Amino acid sequence: MNNQAIKEKIDDCLLAFYSGTKNILTESITYSIKSGGKRFRPLLLASVLAGFDKPFTEEAIKVAAALEMIHTSSLIHDDLPSMDNDDFRRGVLTNHKRFGEANAILAGDALLLDPFNLLSQTAFSAKIIVRLVQELSKASGFCGMVGGQSIDINSENQALAYEALRELHAKKTGAMIVFPFVAAGIIAEQSEETINQLRKIGENIGLAFQIHDDIIDVTSSFQALGKTPKKDLAENKATYVTLLGLDQAKLLLSEEIAQANLSINQLKDFNHRQLAEIIEQLMLKE
Repeated sequence: MNNQAIKEKIDDCLLAFYSGTKNILTESITYSIKSGGKRFRPLLLASVLAGFDKPFTEEAIKVAAALEMIHTSSLIHDDLPSMDNDDFRRGVLTNHKRFGEANAILAGDALLLDPFNLLSQTAFSAKIIVRLVQELSKASGFCGMVGGQSIDINSENQALAYEALRELHAKKTGAMIVFPFVAAGIIAEQSEETINQLRKIGENIGLAFQIHDDIIDVTSSFQALGKTPKKDLAENKATYVTLLGLDQAKLLLSEEIAQANLSINQLKDFNHRQLAEIIEQLMLKE
């Protein structure tokens, strides 16, 4: 299954979940679902499964869709006036600009909770479902994405040290990128040793993803980003570019990608080709 087919499968699963009812809430939810996006996290899940010679089954697609629900929820809430106050996301109006703030909040709430309903409907064993729920809830809540968002909001106009910045993004961005690596290991019924190796690789890729995002925020246009560029600079947020400078941020990005690739090559009985193609997206095009 190629990347485009995977994206289409994810979109079909997401839209099918909300197809039974048509009202302002589902319209708001599906608006953000259909606004596009690279589906980077689901592609990671599919590529790690492929590395273990496991197919991207309908059940695995549900896991990837659950992950994308939570990611979409975070984007809706992140764009709100009380958060980053953005007018555009992926080149179209943000959810609250299209449906109003209250409906956007509720759409984000639904997308944060519905994934666990979807996970419960998979045909995996109870043991695997419980483990996936545990990992996804940890990655999403105060230990992960929400906790990182809180640090981010409450550290505006402050000079963060490097380690504090790493902690912020390990939670806000990294945790949701670690999940597809760990989830693939759980679905493929790998050993705890291998799952821990996958977790570390996910941490490297999560950091690389954030550094890449910080770099293109100051080097790309609205047309390329689909959102307002240099927004973090305008709001005086701590980023790897503001802390280290552009050249050092680029160097750190290369180091994190190199470390991830080194660790991938150390996995036993793993075909890294498809995963390497996904990771290559984080490399800067000079």
